[in-house]
Amino acid sequence: MWVIRNEYADKGSVPGFFQTVLGIIPTNVFQSLNNANILQILVFCLFLGVALSKVEKKRSEPLLNILNGLVDAFVWMINVVMRIAPIGVFGLMADAVGTFGFDVLTTVMKLFVVYVGAILIFGFGFYPLLIKLFSNMPVSQFISAMKRPQAVALSTASSMATLPITMDTVEKDLNISNSTASFVLPLGATINMSGNAIYYGLVAVFFAQVFNIDLSFAAYVAIILTSTIGAIGQAGVPGPSFLVVAVLLAAGIPIEGLPLLFALDRIFDMIRTALNITGDAACAVIVDKFNPSSQIDAQVMPIKKQAKQKVA
Repeated sequence: MWVIRNEYADKGSVPGFFQTVLGIIPTNVFQSLNNANILQILVFCLFLGVALSKVEKKRSEPLLNILNGLVDAFVWMINVVMRIAPIGVFGLMADAVGTFGFDVLTTVMKLFVVYVGAILIFGFGFYPLLIKLFSNMPVSQFISAMKRPQAVALSTASSMATLPITMDTVEKDLNISNSTASFVLPLGATINMSGNAIYYGLVAVFFAQVFNIDLSFAAYVAIILTSTIGAIGQAGVPGPSFLVVAVLLAAGIPIEGLPLLFALDRIFDMIRTALNITGDAACAVIVDKFNPSSQIDAQVMPIKKQAKQKVA
C-alpha cells in the first residue's frame, strides 16, 4: 500500500451538519461560481429550472433556447476532447501509478467488485421489489423484457441513445400505455440516474479511505446530497462521471487520485447506464398502474383490436 501524505488528510476537514445544510443555499451565485462551490451551483440551477417552468412559455422559451444551445455546444466540445482523451488518460494513469504504486490498481478492482455488487442488488433486488409491491406485473416478465434495452445500454453507455429501445420494449413487451411511457421514460433518462448516484457515493467513500480521511456525519450528508443532485442534473450521454469531482469537493475529499478511475470509466459507465434505464422502466410500470388514461387505454385497446380484425 502506498504512503498517505498528511496533507491529504488535512484537506478532508468539513464543517458541521447545520453548517453543511446552510452552506448549500447560495447567497451570491456568481461568488459560488468563482469559488467552485458545486453544491450551491446545483441547487441554484434546480431552483432556476423550477422557476422557468412556472413562467409563461413565450417568455421563458428564448432563455431555454439559449441554454439548450449552450448544452449542445458543450456536448460537441466534450466529444472533440474525448477523441484525444485516451492519450491524456494514459498520462494521468502513469502519473497516478508512479505516485501511489502499482498496488493501487488492486484496490481499484476491489471498488469495481463492490460497485457491481451494489448494481446487482439494486437492479435485481430493489426494483423488482418495488414492481411486486406497487404494480400488477410479474417480476419475471419485467426482468425478461429488459434484457434487450439493457444490452443496448451496455453497448452505448447512453440513456438517451437507449431511449427508443426502452420505449419500444415498455410499450410492446410490458404493455405500458404510450401516455405513460412518453412522459416517464424521457424524463427518467434525464433525471433518474440511480446508477450514477451509487457510483458517486462509493467513489467518495473509496477515496476517503485511500487518503485516510475520517468522514463525519456532515460529510456523509454532503456526499448523499451532492450525489443525488448531481445524478439528477446530469446529461444522459456517455462519459459524464466527472461530476464525481463535485461530490469529492463537497465532502472535502482530495481529487488527486481520480486519474486512477479513468481507465475503467467506460466500464463503470456501461454498467450504471444499464441500471439507469432499468429504473426508468420500473418507474413507468408503477406509474402506469395509477394513470387514469392508461386504464382507459387498457379498456379501449381490446375493442380496437377486435374492430381491426373484423375489418381485415
